[in-house]
Amino acid sequence: MNKLIALASMMALGFVAAGCNKAESPAEVRHDVANAQADRSKDVADARADAMKDVNKEQAKIDDKSQEVAKAEKDGSYDVAVAKAKGDHKVAIEACEAKSGDAQKMCKDDADAQYKAAKTQAESFKKSG
Repeated sequence: MNKLIALASMMALGFVAAGCNKAESPAEVRHDVANAQADRSKDVADARADAMKDVNKEQAKIDDKSQEVAKAEKDGSYDVAVAKAKGDHKVAIEACEAKSGDAQKMCKDDADAQYKAAKTQAESFKKSG
């Protein structure tokens, strides 16, 4: 009896398994393929949109950093130019000490004018760009 039940069970499983591998009609296959293609197209479009969103987000961060770098470069150029102008002015004033009277005054006035011009030029570093 156990052999009969086992044989019947195996036959039933065989019929079920055979039914699973049954070919679909060409119309069903075309419909399923079309649905799969539509799903693929939507998934790819969604992935592209997500990727572009991520790229744009990161690009915005880069743009912000680039602006910060540019500002730091301008500020640094300004600071260097002002330091040089101050140093040049101090040296020029000290050199003027060797002169006396009107010559000393003219020398200091010239040093002051050069310092003012250098500071004005330094300001252009901050405004450029």
